[in-house]
This record gives sequence, C-alpha cells and structure tokens, in this order.
Amino acid sequence: MLLLSKGVICMKKISRILVFTATVIITYSCSVKKDSFVSRNFHALTTKYNVLFNGEQAYLKGLKEIEQKHEDNFWKRLQIEPITFDERKIASPTFQPGTGFDENSKDDEQVTLTSFDKAEEKARKAIETHSMNINGYEKNRQIDDAYLLLGKSRYYTQRFIPAIDAFNYIIANYPKANLIYDTKIWRAKANIRLDNEKFAIESLNLLIDLDKNEKTLTDLQREQAHTAMAMAYEKTDTIQKVIEHLKLASRTFKNKEQSARNMFILGQVYSELDRKDSATMIFRRLADLKKAPYKYRIRANVELAKNVENDSASLGVLYRLRKLIRNSDNRKFLASLYYQAGVLEQRRGATDKAVEFFKKSIQAKNNSKYQKTYAYESLGNIAFQQEDYLLAGSYYDSVLQNVSKDFDQEKRIRRIKRKNKGLTTLKKHEDLVTNNDSILNLVSMNKEERTAFFEAYIEKIKKEDEDKRQQILNSQNFGSSFGGGSAVNTNNSGKWYFYSNQTLAFGRGEFQRVWGNRPLEDNWRLSDKSVIGNSEFDELASAEDKVDQRYELSTYLEAIPTDSKEIEKLKIDRNEALYQLGLIYKEQFKNNKKAIQNLERLQEVKKDDQLELPINYHLYQLYTRTNDNTKAEACKNIILTKYADTTFAQILLNPEKKIDTAKKKDEDLEKYKELYYLYKENKFEEVVNQIDNYNPSKANSDLIPKFALLKALAIGKYQDKDAYKKALSFVALSYANTAEGLKAKQINERIK
Repeated sequence: MLLLSKGVICMKKISRILVFTATVIITYSCSVKKDSFVSRNFHALTTKYNVLFNGEQAYLKGLKEIEQKHEDNFWKRLQIEPITFDERKIASPTFQPGTGFDENSKDDEQVTLTSFDKAEEKARKAIETHSMNINGYEKNRQIDDAYLLLGKSRYYTQRFIPAIDAFNYIIANYPKANLIYDTKIWRAKANIRLDNEKFAIESLNLLIDLDKNEKTLTDLQREQAHTAMAMAYEKTDTIQKVIEHLKLASRTFKNKEQSARNMFILGQVYSELDRKDSATMIFRRLADLKKAPYKYRIRANVELAKNVENDSASLGVLYRLRKLIRNSDNRKFLASLYYQAGVLEQRRGATDKAVEFFKKSIQAKNNSKYQKTYAYESLGNIAFQQEDYLLAGSYYDSVLQNVSKDFDQEKRIRRIKRKNKGLTTLKKHEDLVTNNDSILNLVSMNKEERTAFFEAYIEKIKKEDEDKRQQILNSQNFGSSFGGGSAVNTNNSGKWYFYSNQTLAFGRGEFQRVWGNRPLEDNWRLSDKSVIGNSEFDELASAEDKVDQRYELSTYLEAIPTDSKEIEKLKIDRNEALYQLGLIYKEQFKNNKKAIQNLERLQEVKKDDQLELPINYHLYQLYTRTNDNTKAEACKNIILTKYADTTFAQILLNPEKKIDTAKKKDEDLEKYKELYYLYKENKFEEVVNQIDNYNPSKANSDLIPKFALLKALAIGKYQDKDAYKKALSFVALSYANTAEGLKAKQINERIK
C-alpha cells in the first residue's frame, strides 16, 4: 500500500510537470514576437473570431443607429451618403501607428461610449494585443482588417483626420492586402468630408483606371468607387461628372440600398436640369425595379408625377397613384401620394378633387411638417385664386407654423411670408370694416328695430344651446342602449351610460369644450374662488338656475355706443380701412373688382373732400384697366376741374410725356431744407404759407409726402387740435404707403 501511494504521488508530480511544460511551450510558440505557424494562426484566429468579431458587431449596430437617426427629405436632392454629419464637429488629433493604444490615456477616456467608440476600442485592442510586427513585416493577416475597422469607426464619429491616418497605415504597410481597394475608397471619402475633393478624385481615378486594364475590382467595390466619385464631384458642382458616376454606380446593383439611392438622385438631378424625359425614364425604371428597396420605388412613382408634362401621360400616372393609395401597405407614404395626386388633379382643372387630396395629405399619418407646408401652400394658392383671401391667409399661416428653422429662409417660404403679410393686413382691415359696419348699422336702427334684431339673435343662440344639450342627451341614451353587455364591460352587467367608452369619450370632450380643464374640487364652476365666502355656497349650488346673460336683451342694448365722438371715430376708422383695402386690392393683389368696390363705397360714405383727389385718381386707373371708359372719363374730369395744379392732373394731361424731374428734384430738395430750417426756428405760419405758395404737388417728386408732413406738423404748432388732426389725417390717407404717411398716422393715434 505504501508503494502504491508513493506511485500515485509520483504520477501527479509528473502530470503537473507535463502540463506546466506544455503551457510554457504553447505560450512561447504563440508569442507575438515569434514567427511560427502556430503563433501566426493562433493570433489570426483569436483576432478574427474574438476581438474583431465583437468590434464588427458594434460597428454594425452603429450603422443601424445612423440609419434610424437619418431622415431623408425627398423634397430636396438626397444626400449620396445617407448620414447626418454636424460639419462643425470635425476632430483634428492625428493617429500615430504604435501610439494611442494606452487604455489609461486621459484623451481617450469617455463617459459614454457610442457603438462606433466600442468598435474603435476593439480594433485598437486587436492591434495592441495581437499585432505581430516582426522585422518590419506584419505576420498577423487580420491586423489590416483591424486598422480598416479603426478608420471606419473614426469616420462615423467625424474624426476624419485620424481615420485617414489609419487608412494610410494600411496602404503603406499592407499594399497587397485583400482590403486595399476598400481602404483607398474609404480614404477618399474621408478626404471629401475634409473638402479635399481634388485629392480624392485623383486617387479614385487611379483606382478606376487601373481597374479598366486589370479588372481587379469587384462589382461592389466598383459601385463604391463611383459613388465616392459622385460625392466628390457634387462638392465641386461638376454636375455632368456627377451624372456620369451615378449612372456607373447604379449599373450592377450589388448594394441594393445605395444603388437605388444613386438612381433616385440621378433622376432628381435630371429633374433639376429640366431634362424631364431623362428624369421620367429613370424614375419609371426605378419604380418598376423589383430588387430596389420599396421606399425608393414608391418615391419614384411620386417623382414620376412631378415630372409628367402632358395631359395624356398625367392620366396614366394619376391612375398609378390612385392604385398605390388603395394599397394598405403604402399607409406610411400616403401623405406624399395624396399630395401629388392633388397636384395632378389641379393641373387637370379638377380643383375640388385637388382640395380633397391636399386635405387628406395633411391628415395622413407619418406626415412630416415639411410635407405639410406644401399641402397648406397649395390650398392657400387655390383659395387665393378663388379670391377667398381670408381663407388663403389662414392656410399660409399654417405653412409658417409648420416650417422649421432649417427651411424658413427658403425662397418659397420667404415668398409666402411676404404674401401672408399683405393678407394679414387685409384681414385686419376687412375685420375692422365688418365690425364697424355692424355697430353703425345698429346705431342707425330705432329702438323697435334693435329690440326685434336682438330678440331674433337670442332665440337663435337658445336654439343652438338646446341642440347641444339634446346631443348630449342623445349620446347618453345611445350609451344606455349600447352598453350593458359583456361587449362593453365583461365585469359589469349594468346599463349605465358610463360603461360605454364611446359615450364617455364624447361627454369628456364636450365637458372640456364648455368648461376647460377643471380640478376635481368643490365649486369647480368658478375659476377664481378667492372672493367667495362660505355664506355663498348655497347661492353657488343654485347657479344653474341663474339667468344666462346671453339671453338678456339689456346685455346687447346697453353695449350699443351712444356718444357722438365714439360713433364718429367708428366712421373715420371704417373709411380709412376702406381706403387701405382699395389700395391693397389694386396694387398688391391686382384685383380690380374688389378695389373698385371698396373705393366706390368710400366715395359714397365719406363726408369731407380730403380723399376726393386720391380716390378719383385710383378709380380712374382702375376703370381704365377694366375698359369702363365712361366712369374713367368722369373721374378724369373731376381731377382736371378741381385739382388742375396737381401732379395727378399733369399725368392725366400728358400720359405719354416723360417728365425730366432731375432738376426739379434738386430744387425741391433745396426748398425742403429751407422750409425745414424755418420750422426749426419756430416760424410755423411762414412754413405753411410758403408750402402753399410753392405748391410742391406740381413736382413729380418723392419729396411731396415730406412737404405734406412738414406742413401738418407746422399747423399743429400754432393752430387748434382739430386742424392738426385734419392735416395729419390727410397725410396718412393720401400717402398711406410711405414712411411719412405711417408717421402721420402714428401721431394722430397718439393725439386721439
């Protein structure tokens, strides 16, 4: 037994020695400094299937995150490379081979690592741990892959200079690597991002020219090279070269996503160049290409509709769009499909159908705000053409509410802003005329007429309120008859209407519409309970029994103004608004009919003659435009008879004569300076007399409004307030579109 025990102990010692020896041998043979078959394959396999595998997985995850983050705007030319870079964040540190691998380095510390940071970390670890650089030659065939992963990861984190260093290291040290062509393409892309397009084009040209002779590139590499060339030429605005390389990049379709994208951009470029036939051919081919990603095929159909020219072709494209709309798989593309169908219907003259499609486009799910701006703009343009200016203004308002800061300086948006500014002013004046007319109409009624008018109005609102209450009761009855089974609440067999989700939702919406958001508390009807004492709780409990002031006749009768000054102000404001409306319709919107309506009405209701000259002159121009020669001649006679010394009269007498005003303008300017100095010397009456004698209205000068304002200011210094206000009103109305007219209006408002 003793011998047996000694034998066992001896065998254990021998086993340990053998294991230790084997470990030492394997460790020595797998050293990064030993060029052996075992060492080379051990580090190659460990690099590929351990460190690099994890790095590549992180890299792929990062690519997926970029794809999800990037959002294409198909209303603009797409980016060739679908990635959103912040051009302000370009890192400048350089990468030196053999350095920068210290994981404790302060510069490399990051609190939160992105997927690309993790991929870079794995690539660095592979190089640091498994690189077998022996006598200047790399023996680990996976290290070039690690450097390529390192460069690509840095590219996607916008560290283009360090990325180029990694690519250059491969090109310099692994000229025969199987990834050498991919590396050169990636280096060119990084140079393009750094605005080194010339170097990128030269290096890619060498690569492509070499491939023409030796056919060394794969189809996928060839696609990538031509795509990068298109990116470079796009930055140099060499559009013909962009077209050439996009064609070549979309020929083989190895990378389906990028090839379809290249083809789509090619069609967009043709469309921008107004080469409609070429664009249509590209988009039709892409729309019918089964191997292209579905989003590009759908968008290609939309672009087809944009580029269609004649009516016969548009019918075929419209049929195609309607078919796509009916397909439930296209729900996320409905906003664009509806909009483009509306455009085609509008071109065909089917305005009602176009409006219907535009509204559906706005209401569609998965709709972008930018897409909505086009639909709202189209609706605004239709309303504008139909002379519904107030509706057009509301649509243009919606455009401006939906446009983001990234696009608010577009030419299209700036044009809408200018147009909407005029419509906003128009709406203000239209509302003022409507409001003042309604009040003045009530003022002109006798007591019996007012009473009858408001009694009819009260009956109307009572009926509307009753209809609303009845609607709520009907919904409750609907809930009572609909609820009660397990279909509504399987745990309750009652028939109370709150068991119906539909009725409950309706009631909640109606409550919020009437009362707003109220907290669950006592006296919830009151928004401010600070002034309510305990003694008033009983009164509040019977609040429903109180009379609604809207139903009281006295509420309305007492609101009618009776003060003569207040009534006169309503008339003055109304007349000024009518004059402004006439000018806006005449000059800005070129709507002769509405301009004539407002100016003719002003002619009827005005009391003084201050506006007689400008009204007749504007009406003369409008009647001439509309070929109403009789009325035009009547206006002309008034001007020539009563205002023969004015510029307006001179223009009417010599419409073809080109007046040489250069010398006269100089004289006017000197005279204005002279009178202005007199004004500063407090010689106000002399200023007024000289302006009247000088009669600057004879001059065809831009200084006329200045003379008029100076005269009004001088009158205000020595005459009474009424004379001052009358003089300012004349300037404000006669020269409404000038700085002097606006100034006079502001002064007059302050006086009032």
